[in-house]
Amino acid sequence: MTLAALEAISRSFADRLLQLRGQLPGPDGPEPFELLIFRGISSSLTHPTAFDPDQPALPDGAVVDDATLLRAPLRPGAPERLAGPAAIDHFLNPEAWQG
Repeated sequence: MTLAALEAISRSFADRLLQLRGQLPGPDGPEPFELLIFRGISSSLTHPTAFDPDQPALPDGAVVDDATLLRAPLRPGAPERLAGPAAIDHFLNPEAWQG
C-alpha cells in the first residue's frame, strides 16, 4: 500500500513530515481528512485511528487529494513548506523528500 511505503521512506528523513489531505467515505457523503506522516508513523489530525499500529490509518475508500512536504518539527501557525502540494505518488520517490 502507498501509505506503508511513505511511512518507510519517512524514517530516513527525520527533519521532514508529509501532510496528506483528502476525503474519507462517510455516512452522509465524503468527509475531509488530514494525515501527517513523520518518522514512520501516520497520525490523523481530523479522525480517530486505531491504537494498533498494524491497522491502516486510512480506511478503504479514502481518497488522497494531495500531499505536501513540510519541515519538521512542525511549527503551528508557521509551517515551512518544502514541496507540494503534489500527487501522493510524487513522494514515493525518496528524492522528492529532499525538498
